[in-house]
Amino acid sequence: MTPNNMMMSLWDLLLPAKPKEKEEPPKLRPIQAKYDGIVEQMKDTYGFRIRKWRSSMSGCAWELKDRQGNISRMVESPYPKGPMSCAIFLHEVGHHAIGFHVYKPRCLEEYYAWAWSLEAMQTHDVRITDGVLKRRDDSLRHALAKAIRRGLKKIPLELMQYAPIHLRVAG
Repeated sequence: MTPNNMMMSLWDLLLPAKPKEKEEPPKLRPIQAKYDGIVEQMKDTYGFRIRKWRSSMSGCAWELKDRQGNISRMVESPYPKGPMSCAIFLHEVGHHAIGFHVYKPRCLEEYYAWAWSLEAMQTHDVRITDGVLKRRDDSLRHALAKAIRRGLKKIPLELMQYAPIHLRVAG
């Protein structure tokens, strides 16, 4: 059916289609330039490569060392488009910024990567939303619970607020 609710004829199919009007490109939000700048600055400063931009709100950071001792720094995360994806990206960058295996146990490294991420958000004037803070808190509770399941004997003081109530010890 055509727009006038008329049936198409065989000639309608054989005649060249009318050219479509040009579609306007999507309008970029001004904040996106800020996020793009953060990505480029972090890559330049910390020397990592993006292995993959994830469609999910999860990330991973790691280092690879070749036989000659050269280190390749890698990140996977969502591309920053808003406060949450920016926080996750900066958290993964934070692992490179603070250094791997500097903090023991691993859950403490997560704590400091989140602290670095939030500080970087403040530095770059990116809004830290309640959702971002909830994500950090949930992530740290998860990391601590995993460490406890794997036999963590002593909970670091920085993580005590994320410990189950029955494991919290008065200072």
